[in-house]
Amino acid sequence: MAMDVIDYRIEGHEMQFVEVELDPGEAMVGEAGSLMYMEDGVTLEAVFGDGRASAGGGLFGKLVGAGKRLLTGESLFTTIYENGARVRRKLAFAAPYPGKIMAIDLDDVGGQLLCQRDSFLCAARGVSLGIGFQRKLGVGFFGGEGFILQKLEGDGMAFVHSGGTVMRRDLAAGELLRVDTGCLVAMAGGVDFDIEYVGKVKTALFGGEGLFFAVVRGPGTVWLQSLPFSRLASRIFAAAPQTGGGGREQGGLTGLSTIFGGDDD
Repeated sequence: MAMDVIDYRIEGHEMQFVEVELDPGEAMVGEAGSLMYMEDGVTLEAVFGDGRASAGGGLFGKLVGAGKRLLTGESLFTTIYENGARVRRKLAFAAPYPGKIMAIDLDDVGGQLLCQRDSFLCAARGVSLGIGFQRKLGVGFFGGEGFILQKLEGDGMAFVHSGGTVMRRDLAAGELLRVDTGCLVAMAGGVDFDIEYVGKVKTALFGGEGLFFAVVRGPGTVWLQSLPFSRLASRIFAAAPQTGGGGREQGGLTGLSTIFGGDDD
């Protein structure tokens, strides 16, 4: 399928959104729940699977696309946004948590991008969404977030969200980089990827960096994120007041009053 060529701009700093301008007949495929707004004339359709089946492939193609998305932890449905008006129309997609939106032209990275399963935001119609299984058993058993990566293929524009600040690193042939498994947000399809044990048992248990590193080897481009969502969620959970008995979570002074006698009768 020919890719739609789209115009876009990314707005904001900590909580970004990408605004896309579509010509008549052009369309975007977006992750469920990522839409911020759309102008009159833009229609949306929830598609079972990864969006490619809307152009053909029958029931079997839809089931395969849906199964791939289920394995990556995403919704069984994707949404197609098409400009049905006779003039240009705008729509926007918002980031789900603080970070940066990366605009990546798949044609610039060899037509394939592997990314963390929760990082895909939207893409031009014609970009196919799938899964990238890793070939080495070490990745499968111990990779955690890196076991199943979402695969984007085509030559169109894709938008990927990263947590915190994003760093792009262009690796030379044979150049190796060890990365926290959650901090590796995306990489070009030609980058070699593996999982490596951190080493000593004491370091693994008490070093605070987990049991394994993601090891990437060039040539190719990788994108790293400073704040994986899993790390953010664990910090929020650890800082949240822990209450029992179904009570409401309340501030520190209220908690102290409960300890020293509770409510007055």
